[in-house]
Amino acid sequence: MVFTASSDHFLANIRSILKSLFTMGHEVCFTHGARSSNSNGPVVVSSNISLKPDQRVVASNLHSPTRTQYLTTKPEPKPKLQPKGELNAEQSAKELWRRADAVCFDVDSTVCEDEAIDELAHYLGKGCEVAACTQQAMGGSMTFRQALALRLNMMRPTREQLQKYVKTHPVHLTPGIAQLIAELHKRNVDVYLVSGGFRSIIAPVAKLLNIDPVQNVFANEILFDAQGNYAGFNEKEPTSDSGSKSVGKAGVCGLLKAKKSYKSLIMIGDGATDAEACPPADAFIGFGGNQVRETVQKLADWYVYDFETLLKELNSSENEAI
Repeated sequence: MVFTASSDHFLANIRSILKSLFTMGHEVCFTHGARSSNSNGPVVVSSNISLKPDQRVVASNLHSPTRTQYLTTKPEPKPKLQPKGELNAEQSAKELWRRADAVCFDVDSTVCEDEAIDELAHYLGKGCEVAACTQQAMGGSMTFRQALALRLNMMRPTREQLQKYVKTHPVHLTPGIAQLIAELHKRNVDVYLVSGGFRSIIAPVAKLLNIDPVQNVFANEILFDAQGNYAGFNEKEPTSDSGSKSVGKAGVCGLLKAKKSYKSLIMIGDGATDAEACPPADAFIGFGGNQVRETVQKLADWYVYDFETLLKELNSSENEAI
């Protein structure tokens, strides 16, 4: 609304007008201006005066203006409404999750409570150095292959050391993961473990969860020479790198979709390399039950803090059907 104040008659009514506007929660702006000599409309030539509901005392002391004055009300902006029938990212992820035909789980800090590479580093006396590098890798500040090579060169495990570690360190599953995977299997959903960790450490995890450790596990392989000394890692494994859709977890998800023709493949994990998998994964669910990473929270279609939430969402689809 715009009012022109050019006489004392305007001031006689302005108090009642302002009272009504303030009651409705409007902000009121006074703009002093003058008409241009070559224009039919008003041209603003000076600054604005803004009145808010708690500034009513100013309005009560108004004097007749010396120039034309315009009163403009600014209603509070209305929140943007989501188009009817259109789902946001979280709603879409939940729907895809309920009808998933394949789910890829990260292992470290997702399926398992800890980061196996950090635990192995502690076992070898290199814990602090490797843990710092892991945080950088999971935060996305370097490529996964760079971080993997750096950490392994710090540790340089022998074959014997790795075998002893696996035998002496039991698996620590994240609460709720066994029940969730059992439910997925019950629904004939294919479940995969896709990890930047090491196959020899992940194999016992897969067996505990009734997952085929050969066909349904994608992980890295540490190489040893004839004497059993560290000799690098298998760079042909897709999970040994990241940064493009042809490698890393994105490469695995793309391969699975092309090979198996999955319609709704979901990636679940806590790290930046997990987020990279979507697309080709149809949705990325960030997991913060063990580690909460801000960058991953922003990238996730849906972010959860426990597996019970995912299990409940699966069961909600059955309740809706009933």
